[in-house]
Amino acid sequence: MKIALIGATGNVGSRILKEAVNRGHQVTAISRHSETVSSQPGVTAATGEVSDPASLSKILAGHDAVVSAVRFADTDARKLIGAVKASGVKRYVIVGGAASLEVAPGNRLFDDPNFPSAYRPEAGKGAEFLDVLRGEKDLDWTFISPSAVFVPGERTAKFRIGKDQLLVNDKGQSTISFEDYAIALLDELEHPKHVRERFTVGY
Repeated sequence: MKIALIGATGNVGSRILKEAVNRGHQVTAISRHSETVSSQPGVTAATGEVSDPASLSKILAGHDAVVSAVRFADTDARKLIGAVKASGVKRYVIVGGAASLEVAPGNRLFDDPNFPSAYRPEAGKGAEFLDVLRGEKDLDWTFISPSAVFVPGERTAKFRIGKDQLLVNDKGQSTISFEDYAIALLDELEHPKHVRERFTVGY
């Protein structure tokens, strides 16, 4: 597959890049500073800005899928989605957030008064992005939410898949590593099961 990966040098993007290359995909690694992308077979570095949708759409054109792994606080949902649409690529997978997941029917993690204030701007923009996507009829999008604690860790390939509810283990913890999240994302790209849906991944 030819994959355009926006945000390829970030914490999550770099793990997605590694997983995609290890599976034999061709990846255009898009970042603000393409010189920071490590040179390796199967990877083409490209400089792109989510704030410049016209230029970005030209980079995205010709790929089989676009993966977005950028901070929502730095992104205008409609402009980024518009850039993907303008590129002609139909398949669009987004690294989402956990805050919009439900902890009880109709009650999102973001709605908890104890939700950390430092994370509210990013979490709120992530929830808005998902709302915009849910009205999108032209793209075959998938929004993948991690668990509440999303950190570097091991690639175990042992995790659960959920839909709109926060996944919690028997100890009351909600976690997933960047490495296992990347597996779930590439699995979805290779074998789509959640087109125009959100799903979540956790232990």
